[in-house]
Amino acid sequence: MEKSRNLWAIGAMLLAVALFALMDTGLKLLSPHYPAVQVAALRALSSLPLVCAYVAWRGAFGTLLKIRWPLHLLRGVLGIGMLACFAYGLRHLPLAEAYSIFFVAPMLITALSVPLLKERVDGARWLAIFVGLGGVLVVLRPTGAGLLTLGGLAVIAAAACYALSSVMVGIISRTDSIESMVFWLMVMVALGAGAVAAPNWVTVRFEHAWILIGIAITGFIGQIAITEAFKRGEASAIAPFEYSALAWGMGLDWLLWQTLPDGYTLLGAAIIIASGIYLLRRERVHVECEHP
Repeated sequence: MEKSRNLWAIGAMLLAVALFALMDTGLKLLSPHYPAVQVAALRALSSLPLVCAYVAWRGAFGTLLKIRWPLHLLRGVLGIGMLACFAYGLRHLPLAEAYSIFFVAPMLITALSVPLLKERVDGARWLAIFVGLGGVLVVLRPTGAGLLTLGGLAVIAAAACYALSSVMVGIISRTDSIESMVFWLMVMVALGAGAVAAPNWVTVRFEHAWILIGIAITGFIGQIAITEAFKRGEASAIAPFEYSALAWGMGLDWLLWQTLPDGYTLLGAAIIIASGIYLLRRERVHVECEHP
């Protein structure tokens, strides 16, 4: 029974990763035409109708005001930062390279869980975190040719925002509903990023409407799929399949932009992925030892 649940969850995770890769492709297609903050606003605005329909279907509108506002506001700020930085990074980097750098997020989540969630991280896991960060430096080119590029730094900033937001989910979910977290994140990103982008707002072209519709649908269904994956399966069994995003990134890069990752990107990605999988397996052993 547990095996079949994990297989179902793995399928849901693979579907979610594929949909998110298509959504990110849409963001990359928009990024040359609009400011990064406007792309973040458009991402949230395009998803709001579906999110509202989902909340209504769940009958959860009554829970939307029963929340811890300061934490939701902070998460909204982080959401704006994550989407804007990632959109900026996608403007300057291939999908595969951006994903390789963003893969550092699980390691940042583990590191942030110490001060914010008071969790204990042993020496072996700290070593894996530092090895993974070393992999990011490899992706950014140790020769100095690509070191500290604005695109690479923007993706690192996006990963940091995502990691901090993910840790906050663990805190907020203790008292607030999942529906309220999804709804207010989209509303706050739409309003906040829209307000920041307003002075330099670029009129959205009619031919980009299909991209926005695609972003809304793939992002919404992808979120449901990844929620279903973690609901049904063991995190340590399904989370490694998030790294299949690299294969999608490489395929979409080649299909749309005729580019493939170089040796540094592949080597760095391998280091980051190996460190991430080790952390997940180590966490599983840690949990089993604490809860026999």
